Order: sequence, then C-alpha cells, then structure tokens
Amino acid sequence: VYTADPKLDSKATRYNEVAYDELLIKNLRVMDPSAVSLMRDNNIPIVIFSLKEEGSLLKILYGQGTSTTISKQGGSAE
Repeated sequence: VYTADPKLDSKATRYNEVAYDELLIKNLRVMDPSAVSLMRDNNIPIVIFSLKEEGSLLKILYGQGTSTTISKQGGSAE
C-alpha cells in the first residue's frame, strides 16, 4: 500500500502498516471500502502483498517479504 500510485507518482512511499480509518480517509483504494469497514468493525487485520513475486505467500506466512498490514493501530509510510 502506497501513499499514491507509484507508477504515476515517483514520490509515493510504501506503508509498512496503516490504520483502517487512514486507509479510508485518504481513499488509498487498495480494496473495496465496505470490505475494509467490515474488517475494521470486527478488528480483523488485513495483510496486503503481491502475488506476482515468486514464493510471496510463503514468505508472508513466515513473517518475511514485502507487505502492508492494515489494522486498528496502523503506522506510517516509509
């Protein structure tokens, strides 16, 4: 999850963590806002990562790789 589309904005930075509300307020368009709201209301974290990278799911399961976690606390962009 980036602050802007990195293909269109060279200054876009990636979030390691972001709060549900920040994602919705900034309209970051990672996934459907209703789905994000549902996850927020039930306090279920979301992990966003690329399936295009070889072995990415396995890396994420082992706490490695590049991902963004969407949760109640959030964080900041790199």
